[in-house]
Amino acid sequence: MIASQAPEILVEQEDAVLTVTLNRPEKLNAVTPAMSKELTRLAHLANDDDTVRVVVLTGAGERAFCAGSDIRTLDDYATPWEFRNRVDYCDALREVRKPIIAAINGYAFGGGVETAMICDIRLCSDNAKLAASEIKLGWIGGGGMSAFLAHSAGASNAALMLLTGDPIDAPMALRWGLVTEMHTPDALMPRAREIAAAIAARPPIAAQTAKANLRAAYTMPFDEAMRYERDLQTICFATADAAEGRAAFAEKRPATFVGR
Repeated sequence: MIASQAPEILVEQEDAVLTVTLNRPEKLNAVTPAMSKELTRLAHLANDDDTVRVVVLTGAGERAFCAGSDIRTLDDYATPWEFRNRVDYCDALREVRKPIIAAINGYAFGGGVETAMICDIRLCSDNAKLAASEIKLGWIGGGGMSAFLAHSAGASNAALMLLTGDPIDAPMALRWGLVTEMHTPDALMPRAREIAAAIAARPPIAAQTAKANLRAAYTMPFDEAMRYERDLQTICFATADAAEGRAAFAEKRPATFVGR
């Protein structure tokens, strides 16, 4: 069972769903270097733990999902090179092979938007606000902000967020495709857990392969992406879970998938 080693990160596992909660509500769940190291450790553990099939990521409290890095800690880096080579939670989250669902419960600013955009499925509360706010402080995002926003919202909408730093509200985020669904705050986590449970019931190798294939489709030319998808399909087809799926279909019974 995965456990957190930092009080600012809460971890709960129910069946195959691991819920990770950023727990600094008084600071809008802004991430400190210590939290970044712990998120990195948890990301590696989630990758290696076969009992985890899906991760749900959210923030504690009613105001914020994540306000990005804690600005007050950034002056602690001795040089720009040290800052460049810091342990970065966005890098770690991008390396998670398991599907991740973001439950965006309020503000997602700066690195908080990047954190959400790294997740495969994004849900938000109807009071959520998203902002690429770094430009207001003199820099830009470094965790994939521009690429993620351009892919999801389009170049013009991404430019509006990146160049103004101003927040957009939840209905606009939904219209632009930054989130999949919008819910009332009290319905957000139940819906996230519902989706997570559905994914956790699927064959885990197929789910991870589908995630890898989707990520590759962003960057590959079409013909190459098609060949890559066919190769991944063949790998999945050869698994014991695929054989179990075919057998369960023929026998008209629920399938039991074990990740083999």
